[in-house]
Amino acid sequence: MPNTPHIAVIGAGPAGLFAAESAVKKGAKVTLYEAKSGAGRKFLVAGKSGLNLTFNEPLMPFLGRYSGQNFPKALWRDMIARFDSDALREWCSSLGVDTFVAPSGKVFPQCMRAAPVLRAWLKRLKALGVEFRPSHKLIDLVNSLDTTTLTFETKEGQFHAKHSATILAMGGASWPKTGSDANWLSLLERHGIRYYDFGAANCGWNVSWPEGFLEHAEGLPLKNITVSAGTLEVQGELMVTSYGLEGSAIYRLGAALRSMPSPLLTLDLKPKTTHAQLVTKLGKTRSGFIREARRRWKLCPVMAALLKFMPDRGPWRDASSLATEVKACQIPLLSPRPIEEAISSHGGVCWSEITETLMLKHLPRVYVCGEMIHWEAPTGGYLLQGCFATGHWAGSHAATHTA
Repeated sequence: MPNTPHIAVIGAGPAGLFAAESAVKKGAKVTLYEAKSGAGRKFLVAGKSGLNLTFNEPLMPFLGRYSGQNFPKALWRDMIARFDSDALREWCSSLGVDTFVAPSGKVFPQCMRAAPVLRAWLKRLKALGVEFRPSHKLIDLVNSLDTTTLTFETKEGQFHAKHSATILAMGGASWPKTGSDANWLSLLERHGIRYYDFGAANCGWNVSWPEGFLEHAEGLPLKNITVSAGTLEVQGELMVTSYGLEGSAIYRLGAALRSMPSPLLTLDLKPKTTHAQLVTKLGKTRSGFIREARRRWKLCPVMAALLKFMPDRGPWRDASSLATEVKACQIPLLSPRPIEEAISSHGGVCWSEITETLMLKHLPRVYVCGEMIHWEAPTGGYLLQGCFATGHWAGSHAATHTA
């Protein structure tokens, strides 16, 4: 049909794939360009040990997991509400992939892996008429009155294409080996589009461990603890590594830690036991406090090592001071791990550069979605849900507003 919009989607990750599906279902013709030779590379890596699609909880606490500089809470609420966790599960079911809710609230496909989901998804998109062009790296775009001319670098040389609208879904800066390297920043900068520099989010942190500590604790977990950064407190676990700490608890506190002049974690190693109860359990102990605490308080090896080796904490001469340390064990942090190791990134296109349809104000008919925009969320399915929801929003608006 003469008025059918021809939309380009750049990037075949979750946001781009869903933007393509949303646009083609609205009646648009869609061509999906991907710099790598295959689709969904980061999606496959994320699902290697279990594809955590979303999280099962009410909308308001769900929305509270997202943040960013000048974060548009009302717009984000509308985008998530339009395609929420229930909608994502229904969509999976329509692909022939059933899902289940784990005791933690995380939602997984029954098959657990990403590959079967991606195969079914690509099969659907091809059946819907989406044209795939792999090994096409976007290097330039030029807007004219009613079209955008895109220039790609391919194995055969430069390739030019004109489209009535373009959806950019080229990802953030974590896991660059999958193609998510944020090289697109210079392209948008040439068009005067402002952005925040990318940094590591959902990542481990470096710690200067004292001598002797790693011999007893490296590679071991701290489970069932409460972890605080400033006024923010979470429950979860940490893993001791040669360079510092990893784990869900520190990932969720990343934004708070980055805002602290001197990042500091405070651990409650026995959150279900009060200070007074700990003192009572040690009874009339007068020596060998750590040995007795490990036995009577049921401390794991890492907890005992923290009490023994962390500097300026002892020697322990009474039960009360040792209990105080167990309830508020402070660990100074040095810096986040490199972005190449991070699960996700913070940074990207400023919200002030984007309309409520996710179109770039300086580039009419060019939309952005996924991790290209400055938002962040903890692990637990929130990242993928955000990519799906923004892809759905951008794809639907691009197809409707250019028809």
